[in-house]
Amino acid sequence: MKRRSAVVVLLACCSVPPAFAAQPQSQSYPSRPIRVIAAQSAGSSLDTIARIVTPKLSEVLGQQVVIDNRGGAGGTIGIELAARAAPDGYTALVGASSSMIVSRFTYRSLPFDALKDFAAVSNLVNADAVLVVHPSVAAKNLKDLVALAKAQPGKLNMSSAGVGSSSHLAGTMFNTLAGINTVHVPYKGGGPMAAAVVGGEAQWCIAPAAALVGHIKSGRVRALAISSKQRSLLLPDSPTVDEAGVPGYEYTSWNGVFVPRGTPRAAVDKLHASIQKALADPDVVKAYAAQGMTPAGSESAQAFDRFFRGDFERITKLVQVAGIKPE
Repeated sequence: MKRRSAVVVLLACCSVPPAFAAQPQSQSYPSRPIRVIAAQSAGSSLDTIARIVTPKLSEVLGQQVVIDNRGGAGGTIGIELAARAAPDGYTALVGASSSMIVSRFTYRSLPFDALKDFAAVSNLVNADAVLVVHPSVAAKNLKDLVALAKAQPGKLNMSSAGVGSSSHLAGTMFNTLAGINTVHVPYKGGGPMAAAVVGGEAQWCIAPAAALVGHIKSGRVRALAISSKQRSLLLPDSPTVDEAGVPGYEYTSWNGVFVPRGTPRAAVDKLHASIQKALADPDVVKAYAAQGMTPAGSESAQAFDRFFRGDFERITKLVQVAGIKPE
């Protein structure tokens, strides 16, 4: 009888499902370096975001975290690569809200579905954006701008970094809530977008605060308001759009960490907890603040997933209002 019992126990141990047996245990994971795909080129804002936190993340995890830049096609090349990676906890993706969500509406077909192919891990940072006007615009504050736009419908040009970009959607949301009609003029990237306002080709735009703070301080553009819910550390004297006269307005660009769907829960939870520790480091907080960004983090991986899906719905509505069509 004892021999029969031993055989039963042995068979039971051998029949453990492979998926369960392959799950990394919290005590042993990670046991080798982790690749983090940054879905933009080296030197981009997304690359900077990833490189600020990864040294501390490597320290917390006890394993090297290696950045793999895969730019191109609005971030979709890097996202596809991450979606096809083995779901073993050793490949993660840093994706921006624009590429993870808006790309679905700007491309006729994509080789991935961000909602189905990824598991959300954690938000990283929220980026401050500022509404600026050219000095020639007779608007000293946001209420002045709204009044001017209402008095001259279709006369003011709004520059953006391209159709479907965060600056385009942020501007569309402002137009809608303020009840104004301005002309959207898309440019190829954030640099040309800002240069258009600096040069007077466009009268206003909403763009990353870090990219415009130099122009603001030199007087080449005038800052009227911050697009997020809180004031910016880079521009503490600038009110939020909500404070300045357009109640309910809030637009924040975020950048978060994802892993391929099917990654073991133990790995997801370990990555989430480690990211929160890394984001709380004073040096990391200071480095992000210098870029006009605020470490966000997430209460849990599940909380970030809820946020991601909620933002997907919000941006879907903005895309419809903006009339964005796939190309």
